Amino acid sequence: MECVIYRSDSVPQAPHVAESSESALKRLRDAPEGSFGWIRLADPSAQEVEALADELGLHPLAVEDAVQAHQRPKRERYDEVLSVSLKTLRYVEETSQIESGDAMIFLGPRFVLTVCHGQADPATEAAERLARDPALLALGPLAVLHAVLDVTVDTYTVIAAAVRDDLTDLERRVFSPGRGEVIEEVYSLKREVLEFRDAVQPLVPVVQEFAGPRSGWPEEALPYFRDVADHVHRTDTEVRSLDELLNSVLDAHLAQVGARQNDDMRTISAWAAIFALPTLIAGVYGMNFAHMPELQWTYGYPAAIALMVGACTALHRVFRRNGWL
Repeated sequence: MECVIYRSDSVPQAPHVAESSESALKRLRDAPEGSFGWIRLADPSAQEVEALADELGLHPLAVEDAVQAHQRPKRERYDEVLSVSLKTLRYVEETSQIESGDAMIFLGPRFVLTVCHGQADPATEAAERLARDPALLALGPLAVLHAVLDVTVDTYTVIAAAVRDDLTDLERRVFSPGRGEVIEEVYSLKREVLEFRDAVQPLVPVVQEFAGPRSGWPEEALPYFRDVADHVHRTDTEVRSLDELLNSVLDAHLAQVGARQNDDMRTISAWAAIFALPTLIAGVYGMNFAHMPELQWTYGYPAAIALMVGACTALHRVFRRNGWL
């Protein structure tokens, strides 16, 4: 648990590692007039969140969302406290997979509380950005909300580029002459893109509302959130494009599998026809009727063998010419 005090006219103090929720709340209460505090929790227990709830005026439903995590990106307002939930993502280079986490941001008149679950914690990078741009602190707690959203959306943009590279590589393999079986990888990437889409799409209307006059926020804060809204909209468009392209790659791969199966069936049918012809001739002469042509002919057997070989050779050439063999 960390608690840092911000003033709009100075560089923020160094984060204070609180031993308990009581010490963090005391630090918040002792903050000078005109300042606000930011309490950061990473993978907290239910007791840690509930210990802060009464003092900060958090609604029980919001506390439940913060503890349980796995919430859809949304915004809720409970009296003077605004709660924003969003999905945090992390791209793992070794496995080309996307790991998801959850973050909830509570904004009050003089405090910000962030509760993060998972390894993709945007709070640390957001704090560093605020330290580099102390002028942004004039927005008060909105500065923290903007910083966390900005870090999260920037991460989305980086992940979208990485997924695009993975998809390009997969597409090249699907259409290469020496392609292997990639259906499992296609479905795996499809799951990653769907998880990515579930994080980005619900966040678009939330950020768009923050960037418009309906938010009721100061005019000077709106350009910052319009910038975030523009970035998340572009990322959403990119994710939709990735999803559609992946569907096309999947359809193309399935069509190739079907075509290969048809080729195999034609080959099998061609060989079956070739072997069926001598079987037919041998079957006719094996019926042992007394009156059959050529049974008493000296060259009947060699002629029948020659007929079989000639007919099979002719069929083989016809099938080769048509591409069946």
